Amino acid sequence: MGSHPGIETLSAEVKRRFPGIGEATVYRTMRLLCDAGLAGERQFGEGFSRFEPICGSAGDSHHDHLICVHCGAIVEFEDPGIERLQDRVAESHGFEITSHRLEIFGICGNCRGR
Repeated sequence: MGSHPGIETLSAEVKRRFPGIGEATVYRTMRLLCDAGLAGERQFGEGFSRFEPICGSAGDSHHDHLICVHCGAIVEFEDPGIERLQDRVAESHGFEITSHRLEIFGICGNCRGR
């Protein structure tokens, strides 16, 4: 679906496409997809979970998020410089990174222009 949908949005879309599937099935399926590493559950400070696909192939690159606190827009980005800096900081502390998340909260260009 894109755009990091919440479970309510996912459930509504499933219901639209497959009217016989209930909300509980969507919840259970998302839990299974997350447990299998095919979907990622994210919390962006809104009080509910959002989801994104995780393909898992070696060619997939890590990404981080910019989150607008006004409209809720979520922008995915990649920055090799940030990745190198995180690696350098971890190494300087004798730390091995197994995973990380970077979420930057602010006001998007559209909301700033209003």
